[in-house]
Amino acid sequence: MTTTTPRSDPGGIVLEVDDLHVEFPTDDGLVRAVRGVSLELRRGEVLGIVGESGSGKSVTSMAVMGLLPDTARVSGGIHYDGRNLVGASDKELSTIRGKRISMVFQDPMTSLNPVYPIGYQIAEAILAHENISKDAAMKRAVELLEIVHIPNPGQRAKAYPHELSGGMRQRIVIAIAMANRPDIIIADEPTTALDVTVQAQILEALADAQAETGAAMMLITHDLGVIAGQADRVQVMYAGKVVEAGTADEVFYRPRMPYTLGLLGSLPRLDVRTERLTPISGSPPSAVNMPPGCPFSPRCPMAAPECDVEEPPLAQGATATHFAACYFSADVEGHTPDEIFRSTEATDAALGSSAGEGSR
Repeated sequence: MTTTTPRSDPGGIVLEVDDLHVEFPTDDGLVRAVRGVSLELRRGEVLGIVGESGSGKSVTSMAVMGLLPDTARVSGGIHYDGRNLVGASDKELSTIRGKRISMVFQDPMTSLNPVYPIGYQIAEAILAHENISKDAAMKRAVELLEIVHIPNPGQRAKAYPHELSGGMRQRIVIAIAMANRPDIIIADEPTTALDVTVQAQILEALADAQAETGAAMMLITHDLGVIAGQADRVQVMYAGKVVEAGTADEVFYRPRMPYTLGLLGSLPRLDVRTERLTPISGSPPSAVNMPPGCPFSPRCPMAAPECDVEEPPLAQGATATHFAACYFSADVEGHTPDEIFRSTEATDAALGSSAGEGSR
């Protein structure tokens, strides 16, 4: 596994999310999708946000873009360019979306219009924010196709989305996202459903887009392998909250939260020969009527009675950049996923076998 060290001279803060809460009223109760998320994004850096489905990653990004449904209840702060975007009108946000903050969505076919050539769609994104001629916009569109490694860009600009592969379509979406040289690019699960080779190509295209624009990037994924070698800093989310945050090296090599350790144990590695992966048993909790205490407690091999009483805060660890929300974070550091999760799995299997023998 390869990680990257923070860039030596990151710029100033371009985005600050402060105590963000997002709730959705439903017939079953109030869904608390995001619970007090805070983060900072600096110019030129890559922030990886990781977690299982339902952890609140995508809802956080949609809140930043102002794309949540009207029924969503949003509170807290999303500060960009000296203003709080929470509560901003759609008209105000339309001057920011696509120009200052852009997004790469998970499924490119939902982002592209099937009845227009891709060159036209890229040029349209430019013309929406720039006062230039159509010919100049089309020329820029072809240049962008070349930057994201589309072969024969002049010819491909005339193609329709259905004529391209999934990986090519995703690179078109990246070209649209970088078209106006934004300050921030949010990539929400950009490599989902793509094979490993195409994933590498998409990540390369994202890196080139960032180099071309100088933007900060928020890379959202459920797969820690995607951000290995890409992210400067990592925030791990679970049940709508950040449960661990630190530099990429801290989170990958010195995790202090059992959930992070479990995610690492579920990640296939080519540099270490193992018999099988170490899974996290159970499922994430429902965001409706969440019980008190640590939401990971029912799945955690290290859970103690106090974990079910009060949810642990995100507390600083051994360094000023590393934080974890666990009462036993000091005990987690230095252990492997096998030592924490596999021993519990073996114990559970033994207990199940004993119970089966006793019932005969």
